Amino acid sequence: MEQDYIKSILITGAASGIGAATVKTIAQKNIYFTLTTKSNAKALEEVVNYARQKGSIVNSVCGDLSDQNFIKKLVALGRAETGLIDQFVANAGYADKKQFGDFNRFELIKSIETMSLSFAEIVNLCIDDFKKSKCGRVVSVSSFVNKNIGLNNNIFPVTAAAKGALEALSKTLSFQLAKYQVTVNSISPGYTKKDGNHSALSNKEWDQIISKIPLERLASPKDSANLIAFLLSDEAAYITGQIINVDGGLSLI
Repeated sequence: MEQDYIKSILITGAASGIGAATVKTIAQKNIYFTLTTKSNAKALEEVVNYARQKGSIVNSVCGDLSDQNFIKKLVALGRAETGLIDQFVANAGYADKKQFGDFNRFELIKSIETMSLSFAEIVNLCIDDFKKSKCGRVVSVSSFVNKNIGLNNNIFPVTAAAKGALEALSKTLSFQLAKYQVTVNSISPGYTKKDGNHSALSNKEWDQIISKIPLERLASPKDSANLIAFLLSDEAAYITGQIINVDGGLSLI
């Protein structure tokens, strides 16, 4: 059912994977999207065109979420149509499986800046928007990598640190915003199919992992997008402060 007002939604990491699937799942008339990715302008444009075909108003911009000036530009763009940002989906991120002794402090800092510090900075700029909104929602996209440690002998220390911080920020924000009827939740996807050929794992490693997942398949981006769509909806108004696994039973292992 379409709402009778324009809802402004900011989505990071929107060019591919879960971010792109989320846009395609919720795109409709009376949605104003602000979409961003770091550098994949061609893929982002394809997502933009899809949303526009569904009747959504869309602005997009490429940039680095570790850059505070870019974040300010992004938030200003998000307010351009309605004057505020109602909902925020923090999906920016990447997998880095360098082990201790292989990664350096700059790679760790970059990961935290991109996945968790950018979340905090966007929220700080938008927090009054969320309070004023009639449909305030925040959804952060975390990961299994800070919970299921060592599956198939893989660890992701740099990514796990950033995602762990993201979950902590999301939980504390959910408490702060609850009295304003704003919900804040995290989803924690398991191993998810990637667009194209970019992956932190080899094909052999993927096959070994699939054999250990209770549902015996990788997640699709749509699996997570469906949950995000629900959490952004009016029907999820009584769910807040949660970290919800979308992992095919991986967390049972």
